[in-house]
Amino acid sequence: MTEFLINWVAIVPSFAVPFALAALGLIICEQAGVLNLGAEGFMLVGALTGVGLTIGGVPPEAALAGSALAGAALGVVFAFLAASLRINHVIAGLALVFSAQALTSYVATSQKWTNKAIGGLQPVFLGQDVVAFATPLICLAVVLVLYRTRAGLALRAVGQNPAAADAAGIDATTVRILAIVAGAALIGLAGGYLTLAVTRIWVDNVVGGRGWIAIALVIFARWHPWRALAGAVLFGCIEALIPRLAAAGVDVPRYLLLMTPYLVTLLVMVWTATRLKDRSAQPAALGIHHIREERT
Repeated sequence: MTEFLINWVAIVPSFAVPFALAALGLIICEQAGVLNLGAEGFMLVGALTGVGLTIGGVPPEAALAGSALAGAALGVVFAFLAASLRINHVIAGLALVFSAQALTSYVATSQKWTNKAIGGLQPVFLGQDVVAFATPLICLAVVLVLYRTRAGLALRAVGQNPAAADAAGIDATTVRILAIVAGAALIGLAGGYLTLAVTRIWVDNVVGGRGWIAIALVIFARWHPWRALAGAVLFGCIEALIPRLAAAGVDVPRYLLLMTPYLVTLLVMVWTATRLKDRSAQPAALGIHHIREERT
């Protein structure tokens, strides 16, 4: 039993990091008032970019940077739709997910990247890679920027009341665009880490719903980075338990194990809806467009 627990705890960080990075990216975006349901798509693009660069001979660390840039590039598209054209955030996010699923599947098939094992990030200390150690620091940086800088104050002001922020001289549209792109870069990084450190292979829909779980995680965390990090560890523990039980030969139906993270997500959402009646943590202007000409 001791060996089982040690091996389980040892792999928890690698499973938790994608949830944490994706949730932090979503928090940055949604604190600016942009409802982002496209996390699954950003992660898919980041995941495929990491695989493609690694197969092309790029070191894993540089491939991760490429994943973040790919996420940011897709973020520009989402920002154009949601912030510039002011298309409904839900529709724009869902359209982005479906487009990313089709695009990544086509590119991976045409380049013959599917089911090709790749080398990934190597451990640097205690069996963990550099990104696992950097994730709490990234969380700290997000907290400091959001709550200790003028830029973070402007971002949160736009998320709470874009009209008032606009009256104070803050360009709400520009702030939202920058928040979307920065958040998308983190979500793309989450996807790249998934394929370079966890799966080390590309298969269609490799993200497997983790983007949707990250969205639920943000709601559970009440849009606060540290709570999101704690929630990511919780989901990482659950996900890490699945391969450990299988390796230990525990006789549990495979599909029951695979549905566990999503069942926990549903339970978390029910708990959030029934226990957390205070909606003050949610950005007041989340999902609401701001048109300067209509400001009264």
